Amino acid sequence: MSGISRELASKIAHFARFPQTGVSLRQMVEFGQNPSQGTLLRGAQFLHDELPIRLAHRVVELDSLPENLNQMPSVLRVKRMYIDSFNELINFPKASERIREAVKEATVQGGRDRHLPGNQPNPAFQEPPRNSSSHWIPSIQHRYHYEVKPTELPVEVSEYNRSFVQALEKIKRRHDPVVTALAQGVVEYKQRMKTHKIDNHVQHFLDRFYLSRIGIRMLIGQQIELNQHQQQKHRQQNDYVGVICTHTRVKEVVQEAIDNARFICGDYYMLMNVPEIELHCPKELEFMYVPSHLHHMVFELLKNSLRAVVELCGDEADHYPTIKVVVAEGNEDITIKVSDEGGGIPRSAMEQVWTYMYTTAQTPMLDPEFDKSDFKAPLAGFGYGLPLSRLYARYFGGDLKLISMEGYGTDAYLHLSRLSDNEEPLA
Repeated sequence: MSGISRELASKIAHFARFPQTGVSLRQMVEFGQNPSQGTLLRGAQFLHDELPIRLAHRVVELDSLPENLNQMPSVLRVKRMYIDSFNELINFPKASERIREAVKEATVQGGRDRHLPGNQPNPAFQEPPRNSSSHWIPSIQHRYHYEVKPTELPVEVSEYNRSFVQALEKIKRRHDPVVTALAQGVVEYKQRMKTHKIDNHVQHFLDRFYLSRIGIRMLIGQQIELNQHQQQKHRQQNDYVGVICTHTRVKEVVQEAIDNARFICGDYYMLMNVPEIELHCPKELEFMYVPSHLHHMVFELLKNSLRAVVELCGDEADHYPTIKVVVAEGNEDITIKVSDEGGGIPRSAMEQVWTYMYTTAQTPMLDPEFDKSDFKAPLAGFGYGLPLSRLYARYFGGDLKLISMEGYGTDAYLHLSRLSDNEEPLA
């Protein structure tokens, strides 16, 4: 592992031998409801242990990429981000003995009054874990949750929590450009190899890497928000537990995605007459989810449909076929169907739409210092919209599927698990 000290490389290799610990959406909500400073400290201790393991797994994988992909400048930049964050976390001081003893005394022994619910296997990923280990890792119930009585704790507890959140915020900002930086690395790789495609090995690596990134940012974002739950954004929003909304109003989120997608479409093509989008959704439909994830997925699907319709009919057409969005409520899933009449996708190209870098738009070259997150980056030219949206769906046990009729249009089915008990797909 070049560019770092032998001691740091040894620590990364050591942490990468430990398996990662998955957390479900429901567990995060159970943990984060009305947390005390003591409970937040338990969360900080879990992340202090867990995040270096997850970061180390990704550094090792980035270092072992084939055919010089690991030597592309943008890939090296991403690896440096992960190494820096790993180094900061392992050097962040652990809670003092005084803090640990105070929280230990306030901990409900045996946890009889409250247990975290168990996890179910994620149906989207049935493969066995890639990284086996002889190291024993305590279960999520042991590591992530202890019932801490709401007693008065030393001020050092809240000060430690605050300093740890500041460290997490720095890491989160550092990793904002990871998606686009790695995409740029693949562009560099394709140019070096003089190829227009990426092979299955790289495709599977990107799936694993981006899934891991979703999980890391989810845990970090949740811990930051739980520590700030009495401030500003969610002060009066009792439906929120961190970044998770226990009563996500599907119609409101989907309508916002519709409005944003139509605005972007009109702006990009300079249209006076933007295609209409018709929404059919039960008004009171709610479920536990992360609204930003839901918005991102629906927005990407609508953006694709709008583009297909406009480019089929032309940007000077007097009339465009209406795009329809239908939301159905089942016992296990909430399903969102997006239907367009944009000409469809040839059957021979259906598998390619899930391939990173597959796009009919021109691929942009990013400035090396581009620092936007995946929610703000110009991903249209990278062909990342559908693959990433499917990963966001699968992360909490859902899925995304396409059925297309060449010469007519495409139906996208976004399945979202409403049970919220699927564990993270970790690799």
